[in-house]
Amino acid sequence: MGTPRPRRFEFPIANKARQFLAATSGCRLHALFELALHTGFRKGELLGLRWENLDLTGGTASIRRTLQRTNTGGLVALPTKTQSSERRIALPTPCLRSLARHRDQQRRERETAGESWQDRGYVFTRPNGAPIEGATLTRHFTALLRATLRRIRFHDLRHSAATLLLEQGIELVVIKELLGHAHIGVTATVYAHVRLRLQRQAIDTLGDALRAPKSPNGPPSAEPVRWRCRQRCRQDAERPHRTNFRWGLSALIRKSLPAIPSRPDGPAAGRAPAPGNHQDLRIQPG
Repeated sequence: MGTPRPRRFEFPIANKARQFLAATSGCRLHALFELALHTGFRKGELLGLRWENLDLTGGTASIRRTLQRTNTGGLVALPTKTQSSERRIALPTPCLRSLARHRDQQRRERETAGESWQDRGYVFTRPNGAPIEGATLTRHFTALLRATLRRIRFHDLRHSAATLLLEQGIELVVIKELLGHAHIGVTATVYAHVRLRLQRQAIDTLGDALRAPKSPNGPPSAEPVRWRCRQRCRQDAERPHRTNFRWGLSALIRKSLPAIPSRPDGPAAGRAPAPGNHQDLRIQPG
């Protein structure tokens, strides 16, 4: 089986995703939508999830089956799309809280339904316990979006989860495991456009780091060296005694040392002066 070609899709960005969760907060299936956006589970994987697959204490969910409608058997639980689709992932705290509230709500619905309750063990069901068909979930999802957000596909929640993870810098191999892809090439191909956008942002960030910062009293960033040369020439012109470093150093040494008498000229030069005929440089006791 070859690597699938990349497809373009519409997905809500982070603020739209938050608006979507807020809009579905009072919905009966809010836990399902929150789980889809946090984990990237497929529609059939969510509808085929059983309570025995959830560990709310340990904070994990295990994907084992997917709920699909077939031409012969009707609505049945089938094996997952691939062997890699069978996976166990950690659940975030908001999902654990939503699932706990959903479990309490399902218990109340079971008491209300009485003997008509269909105990199939599914997490997300109709009010009588019967499993939910994929087409029914799609209609319900579209009705929620019509009043709040622009129309997207339910599967775009899965793409949104992967896109947000990529934007947060999560490694591609981790996203591949969360989504249950057969191999990492599928993940890399499907989200190639997202990775290209992130690469552009990384290149722009690197360019900003390499660009010299602008100073309010300094040079334009394009010619810092030329500006420093002009400043140095101007300072040298105002203080000419600094233009010659050797001359300045010699002047500093002469100022710091005591005066030394010059040697006499003539035939006596180079010989020790006669006693009493020169200035005694020693300090005499007072």
